Amino acid sequence: MRVMLAEDATLLRTGLVLLLEEEGHEVPAAVGDGDALVAAVRAAADAGSAPDVVVVDVRMPPTHTDEGLRAALTIRTEWPTVGVLVLSQYVEKSYATQLITSGQEGFGYLLKDRVMRVEEFLEALERVGAGGVAFDPDVVRQLLARTTHTDPLSKLTPREHDVLAKMAEGHNNRGIAEKLYISQSAVEKHVWSIFDKLSLPDDPGYNRRSLAIATYLTN
Repeated sequence: MRVMLAEDATLLRTGLVLLLEEEGHEVPAAVGDGDALVAAVRAAADAGSAPDVVVVDVRMPPTHTDEGLRAALTIRTEWPTVGVLVLSQYVEKSYATQLITSGQEGFGYLLKDRVMRVEEFLEALERVGAGGVAFDPDVVRQLLARTTHTDPLSKLTPREHDVLAKMAEGHNNRGIAEKLYISQSAVEKHVWSIFDKLSLPDDPGYNRRSLAIATYLTN
């Protein structure tokens, strides 16, 4: 994959470049702020070689607030086929919830500590590059903590809670089965039970998976 990076910490940026290149990925640009990332993506897209994924820190110069998020949103608006993997030191709850419940694909949100777990970081990157989603389990756990005792969720069994949490991380049914050490058919039964217990409409105009996650996070 072609991966572009925006990270203002020089050591981390350099380390990510080395890691990605060792894994066989191409890194045509590694920059220190959001504006430079947008400019790099634009130049590459104009030349017919847009990146497959960008990896961007949330807080970067000059204000160290939300420059990375704004760059990510610009990239998704102008080049919607480019995957975006956001890195953050802390859980930005409002933005994380928005990402998880948006129903959009090709998005990921990881805490920076997760980058140190190389296999998990690379798995998330591959998933986003393939058009899927990937959310840090710790992010999901913090978001779900405030919903544990809400009425709609009290209908779910502990195993159904586990399955829904893995759905929120971005895993498909096969991935959930592997993570929870159960059969894929068992996962499918749990998913259908979740849809039923949360009274989600069986309508082609709705993404029931996204609705289930939204219900979990916002109640």
